[in-house]
Amino acid sequence: MARLRVGVLISGRGSNLQALIDAAADPAYPAEIVTVISNRAEARGLARAAAARIAHVAVADTGRAAFAAAADRALRAAGVELVALAGFMRILDTGFVEAWADRMVNIHPSLLPAFPGLHPQRQALAAGVKFSGCTVHFVRAEVDTGPIVAQAVVPVEDGDDEDRLAARILAAEHRLYPFAIRLYAEKRLRIEGERVFVTGGAAPQLALLNPSEELT
Repeated sequence: MARLRVGVLISGRGSNLQALIDAAADPAYPAEIVTVISNRAEARGLARAAAARIAHVAVADTGRAAFAAAADRALRAAGVELVALAGFMRILDTGFVEAWADRMVNIHPSLLPAFPGLHPQRQALAAGVKFSGCTVHFVRAEVDTGPIVAQAVVPVEDGDDEDRLAARILAAEHRLYPFAIRLYAEKRLRIEGERVFVTGGAAPQLALLNPSEELT
């Protein structure tokens, strides 16, 4: 069976890109990364793509519409079937989002709809939540909105600062994003309104508590 052709948009270091590259290195994984596009020529993620021998390009960010047109041409030329945003720090042109509706996903380091936008870890700590995490969702025109595919939860610890919490969430992102794209590639996702249903999916029965009931 042909593997799903994925195009990844990045702006920076590309750690989630690397997680996808590592997953796709397994021939049994149902998706492959066929192109990587960055809006920043200095993005470290481009070197990751080069090391993996994946086609990659930096598209000059001369304006939202111009970038969208160039990125769209590159994605279609590569035969991309799903676009994955991985640390892509640019608001996309509305027409581009509409053109790739239900074929573009993003990962965000919070449990959306809580704490959208910039500095979500800082927002979580300021709010005093006991759990945070990350979310993979289909992209819509409004920032950090769209039907949720999957989420991963991490505890917020008493000694956390923004960096410590971000590192814990990032480790969860590296597991969640390849899993969510596998679900898409296996055609196990169904969107109804603003909800995503997973064929064969089941919610865990265990309810998490923070702090634990097993107090010392």
